[in-house]
Amino acid sequence: MSYKILVVDDEAANLRILERLFRTQYTVVTAGSGVEGLEMLNRHDIALIISDQRMPGMTGIEFLKRAAETRPQTVRIILTGYTDVNALVEAINSGVVYKYATKPWVNEDLKQTVIRALQHYETIKRQYELQMRNQRLETRLKASIEGFAKIAA
Repeated sequence: MSYKILVVDDEAANLRILERLFRTQYTVVTAGSGVEGLEMLNRHDIALIISDQRMPGMTGIEFLKRAAETRPQTVRIILTGYTDVNALVEAINSGVVYKYATKPWVNEDLKQTVIRALQHYETIKRQYELQMRNQRLETRLKASIEGFAKIAA
């Protein structure tokens, strides 16, 4: 399966490096800001977001919170060169961020993190599909019970 990854970073060099790192295995969409990233989420079916933390206008965590509202199944990774522990802990504990990676990153480690994140995405997607199927079955069951009750009455 071909996944789309959204990379958001205000540094063009980082966007190019990450795009080169992942483009052979995935479709990579890039954005230079949180606002642009939100626009890309509206245009593309994104499985995974890798976002820088420190960006002008909107931090990575703020962007990922808004992305989670738009696309809750999308897995989100924060990339940071600065360790703002309180913000990272809050984001991870609230479910906004799946994982964080530090700058500078090790390519092989980041690739493994992305593989695990996409496996997590598949799990979330399947859970959502099962939940929708269960809701449809519940609706059918209620309708059947009501129909039976009418016939019996």
